[in-house]
Amino acid sequence: MVQQLQPENISKVDIIYPDSDGQPMADNTKQFRWIVTIKENLEILFASRNDVFVAGDLLWYPLQGDNKVRQAPDVLVVFGRPKGDRGSYQQWQENNIPVQVVFEILSPGNTLKEMAKKLKFYEHYGVEEYYIYDPDKIDFTGYLRSGESLEVIEEISNWVSPLLGIRFDLTPNTLEIYYPDRRKFLSSVEIDALRQQEFQRAEQEFQRAEQESQRAEQECQQKEEALQQLEAEQQRYQELLARLQAKGINPNSF
Repeated sequence: MVQQLQPENISKVDIIYPDSDGQPMADNTKQFRWIVTIKENLEILFASRNDVFVAGDLLWYPLQGDNKVRQAPDVLVVFGRPKGDRGSYQQWQENNIPVQVVFEILSPGNTLKEMAKKLKFYEHYGVEEYYIYDPDKIDFTGYLRSGESLEVIEEISNWVSPLLGIRFDLTPNTLEIYYPDRRKFLSSVEIDALRQQEFQRAEQEFQRAEQESQRAEQECQQKEEALQQLEAEQQRYQELLARLQAKGINPNSF
């Protein structure tokens, strides 16, 4: 006998959770650059940890059976979940672990109503740390969970994220973010420039080492030639001494 599915089960099976909400990842190049920079540097920060998932512009569905309740944070971090590709973050398939850290990069198109709705969503569904940066106004705001709510971080400059361990420094011109070891978050172009500098420095070191090796080899060869010359002189002296002694001449008598 075929078991009949209950109506609520049928609805859950039939529900599709789209991988896209139809919205662009960013409204302009500045916003996009910040999203990529934060996301990629967080990937680097947690590259050695297989239990930290970092993503950008990924839809998060916190509730099974409801594809309308969702948000696509510009950058999200989840501790306790493996790395890997996903079409969306469906929380019930991730041991019901919610997103814990969220970054939003503002653009002129973001409205106060939209941001208030996002704050309410992140607060309700378990986000521990929520950071908002407006690169046009050089304005940075952070929220930290306190019980059931997200509270504004009053002193945000030089704030260290409890979960990420990174430090934020808001200057008059920009937001600077630092790794726990004090290295600065860099764009992909800046990282490549550093890589080129390191490569050139290593190449110069290699050339210096090669030159030192060649100089040492030349000195060794010169010493070897001098030793061979000395040995040849000693050989000639011994031969001369032998000839004199053969003629009955004692060199020591002179």
